[in-house]
Amino acid sequence: MIEVEGLTKYYGEHAAIRDLSFTINKGEVIGFLGLNGAGKSTTLRVLGAVLLPTAGRVKIDGLDLGTEPHEVRKRIGFLPDVPPLYNEMSVGDYLGFVAQLRGVPAEEVEGRVREAEAKTTLTEMHGEIIGTLSHGYRQRVGVAQALVHRPQLLILDEPTSGLDPAQIKEMRKLIRDLRGEHTVLLSSHILPEVSQTCDRLLIIDEGKLVASGTEAELSRGSGAAVDVEIGGAIDKAKTALAGVEGVRGVEVLGATQLRVQASPELRPALVRALVGANVDVVRIDRAASQLESIFMQLTQTRSA
Repeated sequence: MIEVEGLTKYYGEHAAIRDLSFTINKGEVIGFLGLNGAGKSTTLRVLGAVLLPTAGRVKIDGLDLGTEPHEVRKRIGFLPDVPPLYNEMSVGDYLGFVAQLRGVPAEEVEGRVREAEAKTTLTEMHGEIIGTLSHGYRQRVGVAQALVHRPQLLILDEPTSGLDPAQIKEMRKLIRDLRGEHTVLLSSHILPEVSQTCDRLLIIDEGKLVASGTEAELSRGSGAAVDVEIGGAIDKAKTALAGVEGVRGVEVLGATQLRVQASPELRPALVRALVGANVDVVRIDRAASQLESIFMQLTQTRSA
């Protein structure tokens, strides 16, 4: 769906992004991560055909953004970091207006509006004035306007910004439900949400791509860890876990808890080792801070 080669964008003498190259397959949900000022929003705006690049090439669904921008825009739904809403309009009227701007045939506009509202759980808000809605609902309207013309590609810049935990959970489900039907590229500062929502990650630092892949792929050699809770026999468990190939170390956290320095992909082997040592396994999962650890290591120059 997306092919990026040598993408560069300068503002005056400052390079916001430099020589970015990556591909995204159809139907994937991709998380785009980086510190503030790393170039995420600039990249998304270029991919969304809002900004022209200084150099490089972008193809969306096989179409060159530089030579066929109008055709490319038909395939893109874009939610910028500040949703482009008209607060004095009702939800239904606004979505209908956007559908017309996006070239949806007049006879299909009402159906597309209802479809976008259903996908974003806005059906009951159809006649409500946007300016009276909560922040969470306005974010949903922002996603709905990006969906209303049935784009192949959705670009979402900080879709969970300012949402409370319940609203974040709802937005996460919404994005998951879009998987397969749309290709989704989203940026977020809430790393656990990215971890639970996305198929792959792209990490950018100082305008350059520093890593791409699944969380498991990025965790190899990055200090990733697995938390283990057992029924007892902590010394026996520590010895068994330390003997598994690929384990870099085992730390005792409590009478029944250990942290294993290893990739989450080793969890089946860790369970087998514990069962083989007659140790009861209560719980085994990746350490909660895994993605944060990966992210900070990859951007440690900026964050130091």
